[in-house]
Amino acid sequence: MPRMWAKREYHRHWLLRQAETLMDFFQYRAMNPKGGFHDLDDTGAPLVTENPVRGIHSSARMVHCYSIAYLLGRPGAGEVIDHGMTYLWNSHRDSVNGGYSWSLNDDGVVDATKQGYGHAFVLLAASSAKVVGHPLADQMLADITQVLDTRFWEERHGAIAEEFEADWSPIDGGTYRGQNSNMHLTEALMAAFEVTGERHYLDKAESIADLVIRRAAGSVGFRVAEHFDSEWQIDRDYYHENEMFRPAGTTPGHWLEWSRLILQLWSLGDKRHGWMADAARTLFIQAMSLGWDKQRGGFFYTLDWDDKPAKTAKLWWPLCEAAGAAHFLNEHLPADDFYEDSYRLVWSTIANHVVDHRNGGWHEELTEDLVPSHDLFPGKGDLYHALQACLIPLFSADGSLTRVIQNAGGKL
Repeated sequence: MPRMWAKREYHRHWLLRQAETLMDFFQYRAMNPKGGFHDLDDTGAPLVTENPVRGIHSSARMVHCYSIAYLLGRPGAGEVIDHGMTYLWNSHRDSVNGGYSWSLNDDGVVDATKQGYGHAFVLLAASSAKVVGHPLADQMLADITQVLDTRFWEERHGAIAEEFEADWSPIDGGTYRGQNSNMHLTEALMAAFEVTGERHYLDKAESIADLVIRRAAGSVGFRVAEHFDSEWQIDRDYYHENEMFRPAGTTPGHWLEWSRLILQLWSLGDKRHGWMADAARTLFIQAMSLGWDKQRGGFFYTLDWDDKPAKTAKLWWPLCEAAGAAHFLNEHLPADDFYEDSYRLVWSTIANHVVDHRNGGWHEELTEDLVPSHDLFPGKGDLYHALQACLIPLFSADGSLTRVIQNAGGKL
């Protein structure tokens, strides 16, 4: 019997069942007939708010997820893709100034700022939609690429700026740079390279990884710094009221996410960057050693710069990223049992505490004691992290899910 759970038929069927229940939960509940997608409450009903706001990342992620579903042969996935792509192109896209507005409601634009984080997910959506042949994909891919190249990309740093007003004037003097938007852009750039074969996408992904991981994280013992000034100097004292997207301190979940992305990038780049394998290994070990709660289980949301737990909530997405990273490490850098033991520990924690066995979907937030909570997240608004966690171990660990599923002909 194979040592790795990902090679065992029962575990593979269990992961596929989880993926199916997650796609069921969102596919038949989340589409807002007025455009975009609802955030859902614990039972799967749309969150009751007056004139709900829809963020660009939500629609883009749904396009990506149901492009994956479409490639697997899931009935109805095409309608979800079309719903999301139409909303991104016709509503979020700023036809006057260019770029894509951050959030909308039924009346129109709520937040017209241009965020690097949101634009990264538009690139991912366009790339994923191109894999399945959506009619808007090519023009959106060309448009978002042009916006990223001319408005966000800073060649002297080899990464993107963070945010602009609707008219592309800097926000707060343009002094902030963030790793989170650049990390997700790295994911999207790889997907764009895979679907187009155009080398400039991969070159940018490698440039970002070199800046954020080799140089910045490497300078602080491979703790991934979240916040930087305009010259990409680490800002250890940064504080922002938005703790969902810009928490203070360090975030072990991002160390795990980078561990997987670095190995994917290493594989796509023909493994010519020797530092990447060691970085991926170290990031994972650091996250498990410093970020994992050894008494209760789960990852602390943030640590301070002395490696002490700061925000002690346990979120679902670091667990998802740990599962994906452990699988990639098992496939690329098999060594001892640490990666596999970690993989099993993470999935057992997800199964016992994160999966909502009563209402469906996954709890997105737990307290330090692993009790469902809603301090940061009001309900169940995200499929992206959980779906990828379930499907990544079922396919080869050398590309984006859309690419590896397409290459496998949809076969598990």
